[in-house]
Amino acid sequence: MRYIIRGMSKRQAEINYLKQHLPHAEYLIDIPGNAMTGFLEAMWCAGKDAAVHMEEDIYLTENFQEKAENVIKDHSDEVIQFFSMRQADIDKGSRYEPGRTFMMNQCFYLPAGYSKAILEYYPNWHQKDVHPTGYDILIADFLKEKKEKYFLSVPSLVDHRKGKSLINPRRPNSRQAKVFEDGIYE
Repeated sequence: MRYIIRGMSKRQAEINYLKQHLPHAEYLIDIPGNAMTGFLEAMWCAGKDAAVHMEEDIYLTENFQEKAENVIKDHSDEVIQFFSMRQADIDKGSRYEPGRTFMMNQCFYLPAGYSKAILEYYPNWHQKDVHPTGYDILIADFLKEKKEKYFLSVPSLVDHRKGKSLINPRRPNSRQAKVFEDGIYE
């Protein structure tokens, strides 16, 4: 399984943390341009391969890779979201969600061919001027257009670190998962 992590060198401590726990991952650091440019580079990098896409501002659960690949084994042909902040995570647990509700890109899985398809979808995406860094909205619109649901895995396998967003500092500092267990906070 390919793991592609997008990051900024301003967060070197977070990158070092991930390299300690996911040394085999591919790291795309400081891609010139905005966050969307980095996201599209990750889509290009994955190409036709299945891949787990991640951002660097996360904590991992213990045995992250094993847990992720167990979920992927049962949903290998579906988009999987490994991070969520929804109340339904507590009330319902793992479930299918309509594609239009896809949000947050801390950690998600795209089946074979999907990264390439999203890259090809982007030039004609009708919201790129409205949401120039909204790559979660891009995925939501892509899934909505394909009339596909995605699988939301609970508990979240990563948690978002507290702190200012480098994409948009007006975003809340606290955007943590409702259900996250066995976090590695070193």
